[in-house]
Amino acid sequence: MSREYPVLRRATAADARAAADVWLRSFAAALPTVVRPRSDGEVRAYFRDVVVPSRETWVAEEDGDGIVGVMVLDGDVLSQLYLDPGRRGRGIGDLFVRLAKERSPEGLSLWTFQVNRPAQRFYERHGFVAAEWTDGRGNEEREPDVRFVWRP
Repeated sequence: MSREYPVLRRATAADARAAADVWLRSFAAALPTVVRPRSDGEVRAYFRDVVVPSRETWVAEEDGDGIVGVMVLDGDVLSQLYLDPGRRGRGIGDLFVRLAKERSPEGLSLWTFQVNRPAQRFYERHGFVAAEWTDGRGNEEREPDVRFVWRP
């Protein structure tokens, strides 16, 4: 039987593929209109070679189901927060945001795509405020995005 909430822990090298796979499933489900500039293999290599070894990478792990969420902090930037599509709405994202705020108590910023209204509402519920809107020229996907900030 699964715990009510997953365990949040720092990712290890052995977690890189599972974390990348969560990212891939989540991106496909949440952002079907956004064109990914990297193949699945390139995303997995990026997690293995860059994200897990050189960023503050956290995973959510559930008994029997393995890794169901991933969050990446890069200083005061919440650079990634992705959940397995079947785990959305169960409080895992809330746990990750609480942890991010504990790890960066002076404030956080993050980017999300403008088409991702559910993510924007989620971050707004957690006290983040839209601070900058762009046409997407600054990201790999060339997709309009919005920067959110949280200050305690």
